[in-house]
Amino acid sequence: MPAKMTLGEMAKALNRPAVVLTSLQKRFELPVLEASAYTQAYFALLRKIVHLTLLGIPEKDLVELWKTEKHLLQLLHFDGTGSPTWFLDECAHTRHSERRLLLTHYDLGPEFTQKALQPRLDFAPKSRGLFSHKEVGDDARRVLDRYLHLYAAIQTRSLSEAQQLRNALRWFPRIRPPRKRSAPARD
Repeated sequence: MPAKMTLGEMAKALNRPAVVLTSLQKRFELPVLEASAYTQAYFALLRKIVHLTLLGIPEKDLVELWKTEKHLLQLLHFDGTGSPTWFLDECAHTRHSERRLLLTHYDLGPEFTQKALQPRLDFAPKSRGLFSHKEVGDDARRVLDRYLHLYAAIQTRSLSEAQQLRNALRWFPRIRPPRKRSAPARD
């Protein structure tokens, strides 16, 4: 795959019309880029979304998970990179997938699987105004709990749907179009 892709190239690679990807961009509030400006990370995110919908995960659940992940990353100050696509930049990384968020694929460290957020660092909400962050809902641990709840629901649903997909694939040889045979060579 090329380092940068067009929307049309991504649509072809995902076997989806470009209009489907455009609607995903709108619903997930993704930036629309010019020409061949779409990175492998951007493509990886769209591929995950398409694959998860094939596993029967409703798009509204994926949008909620996406927003929760972005909110958590903002609370943990991952958004200070200066990149307009900071929330997509890790999507193509594959190492340590057990420590990464599902959609943004940010690595939250080995403690992530134990519901911990970088031990010894204070992510407790601080008061910066009339209301404390907890009162207005900005608590990283609360957002992490919300993420883990959404993720568990997606895992449960995808496990049951995966069995249906395996069963459907067993039927594929029966409905596959016949292979074209090459004509014998003439002398």
